[in-house]
Amino acid sequence: MAIDTISPDLDGSGLRIGVVQARFNAWAGEELAAACLAELVALGVDEGDITHVTVPGALEIPVALRRLADAEDFDALIALGCVIRGETFHFEVVATESARGVAQVQLATGVPIANAILTTDSEDQARARVVEKGRDAARVAVEMANLLWQLDDAGEEGGEDEVGPGAGVHRDE
Repeated sequence: MAIDTISPDLDGSGLRIGVVQARFNAWAGEELAAACLAELVALGVDEGDITHVTVPGALEIPVALRRLADAEDFDALIALGCVIRGETFHFEVVATESARGVAQVQLATGVPIANAILTTDSEDQARARVVEKGRDAARVAVEMANLLWQLDDAGEEGGEDEVGPGAGVHRDE
């Protein structure tokens, strides 16, 4: 008996992607977004199939993600932001709670979310990571949207009309 293997699929054509970007540490958010959006287009996602919204900071990202996920109009979502350690405990609160919120939305809705909220000790560390993290978020979102589509397709014919994980997949094949 052969092992059934589903290979990574980075073809973004036909996918709808939502991007939520925090404006706090604006330079980082802008660089993350530029790299992410360019990579989405390079992967074949049509610009008209990308919705990009901004929120004040990392703690607001999960509620915007939840609203987008609840719309059932997106195959994957992306969280972009940057939290840089300061001299108080606030860093730990923002880093932990924003990550927890993103994970909760993903698990509650079944819509995959690429979490590219950078958490670094310094601005230099953030600057060294923003571009690659933005690109990586695009790749993760496309790959996970396609994986859920393939898993749904393997389990049922015509699964894109169902409610649940992967239900929003719009990929045309």
